Amino acid sequence: MQDWNPALYLRFANERTRPAAELLARVPGLQPARRLQIVDLGCGPGNSTELLVERFPGADVLGVDNSEAMLETARKQLPQARFEAGDIASWAPAEGEPAPDLIYANASIQWVGEHEALIPRLFSLLAPGGVLAVQMPDNRQEPSHRNMREVARLSRFAPYIGDADKVRTDILPIGAYYDLLAAPLPAAPEREAASVDVWHTIYQHPMESAAAIVQWLRGTGLKPFVEGLPAELQAEFLAEYERRIAAAYPERADGKRLLAFPRLFMVAQRKS
Repeated sequence: MQDWNPALYLRFANERTRPAAELLARVPGLQPARRLQIVDLGCGPGNSTELLVERFPGADVLGVDNSEAMLETARKQLPQARFEAGDIASWAPAEGEPAPDLIYANASIQWVGEHEALIPRLFSLLAPGGVLAVQMPDNRQEPSHRNMREVARLSRFAPYIGDADKVRTDILPIGAYYDLLAAPLPAAPEREAASVDVWHTIYQHPMESAAAIVQWLRGTGLKPFVEGLPAELQAEFLAEYERRIAAAYPERADGKRLLAFPRLFMVAQRKS
C-alpha cells in the first residue's frame, strides 16, 4: 500500500480527534513509581499523540507508525515526544526499555489482522497497573463502506482491486474483545485484568456534501481501493462512489448530510 497522506488525513482533524479524546477520557489515572511510559500505536500525524502529551505532562511518550510521511508530520508537530517506525503486529518495547504504563491505539489496529492474538499480546506487554486503550471504526457494514466494496466489484475495477472483501478485514464482535481481555489466566494471575470496559458509540457527523464524505474517506478507508487503479479509473471509481454516497446519505433540513460512524472502544487495566 502506498504511503499515507497526512494533509488529506488532517482535513477532518476535529472529527478524527474527537473519539481519540473520548477514549483518553476513560483512561484511569496512572501513578507508577518511575517516569510514566506511554506508547501511541499507529500515531499517524500526531493528533492523538498530542492529547497524550497534554494529559500526561512529563511522561515519556513514544509514537509508532509504519508511515514515514505521518511520522515526519508528527515529529514537526510534537518535538517533545519520540517517534519511530514500527509495525503494530510485532511491536514490543526495545530491549532494556521499561514496560509501558499505557498502550494507546486510536483508529489503527483495524488495519492489523489476527486480533485474537494481537489484543492479548499487547495487554501482556503492560507494566503492572498499566492500561490498554483501543478505539476502532466499526463501520464495515455502513453504506459508506458497503458501497466501496460494491463499486470495487464492478467489472472495470475488479481486475485491479481483486477481492474487495479482503481489502480490510472485519473486526470482532464487541463481546469477543471483552472475553480476550477478561479471561482468567491460571498460569499467570499477575497478568490478569483488574477491569475491562468496552462500548460502542455511533457518531453522527454533519458533512457539507456527498463530496465531503468522499474526501473524508479518501484519507482512510477508500485509500486501498483507489490507489491501485490507473489514474483515469480512479476518477471513474470516485465519481461512481460519490453518486452512491449521495443516494445513501440524503440531505437534511440544513442541506448537510449526516455521516453515521460507529466506533468500538475498549479500556482494560492490568492488575497492579
